[in-house]
Amino acid sequence: MEFTKKSLEKLGIKEINSDFESLKRFNDGGQYRFEVPGIQSPDAMETLLNNAKKEDLTIHRITQTKGIMLLTNDEIKEMVDISKKYEIELFLSIGPRATYDTSASVNTEEGKRMAYRIRGYDNLVYAVEEVLKAVEFGVRGILLYDEGLLWVLNNMRKNGDLPKNIKFKISAHTGHGNPASFKLLEENGANSVNPVRDLQIPMIAAIRSSVYMPLDLHTENPKSSGGFIRHYEVPEFIKVASPVYLKTGGSIASNHNYDTSANEAILRLKQVKLVSEKIDKYCSDAIMSSYGSKDLAIPE
Repeated sequence: MEFTKKSLEKLGIKEINSDFESLKRFNDGGQYRFEVPGIQSPDAMETLLNNAKKEDLTIHRITQTKGIMLLTNDEIKEMVDISKKYEIELFLSIGPRATYDTSASVNTEEGKRMAYRIRGYDNLVYAVEEVLKAVEFGVRGILLYDEGLLWVLNNMRKNGDLPKNIKFKISAHTGHGNPASFKLLEENGANSVNPVRDLQIPMIAAIRSSVYMPLDLHTENPKSSGGFIRHYEVPEFIKVASPVYLKTGGSIASNHNYDTSANEAILRLKQVKLVSEKIDKYCSDAIMSSYGSKDLAIPE
């Protein structure tokens, strides 16, 4: 296999040894940030962040997963205002996707492999319209489920049809889990990518070695994606995957599109605290990104 390994190394994909440690960092020097996904409403968002402030817990990113198309204009405006108030990133997700479309295949065992990707020309147009709508309200972070849409939006960003500072995050639901896929996504404009949720530490290390963009790693998961909790692995996440977003609070949800209530937002915050305690105990020298860092996708 030496020929193949050498060929991969020429492409920037190297075999990783067991003592690998990432020396890559966020622009502010931090190794890790906290992300809370599945916050679908202004009410849940405000409750989460207000309580985080009271408990002196730092959250860097909020991700809405149900889709921009399911938020009213007023809800988007309110979420933008909350993000500005707490100086955090807000990522809204693309709504038109296979599960919202007329597809019958996506509901079958084999059809599930299409994940949340976009079907047809019209839905591609609708997805771009969703992004333009979010941008109009000041949103600068978009969660994507389709590589072709990433290609379109990245080129729109390059040619000035979208703001230069808009960031694109790729969901775990696209199903990527190897270094080559991550290089492809990075070269096509991804600003961070969430690998499939159950990768082993050496697999994560191999991806980190190959790309520079932040990785988004689940510290726990909804029941629909296995429900497993990885809190004790977080120190290793930080060691091998820096710069990394720790996606925390997922075990509260039953599925990806779970509509988190205000009370459940507090339970998600508890998960952040549990992970913070593991970091304090097992890797207290790890550097968290500062509050309100300049490279955050804070709405404008």
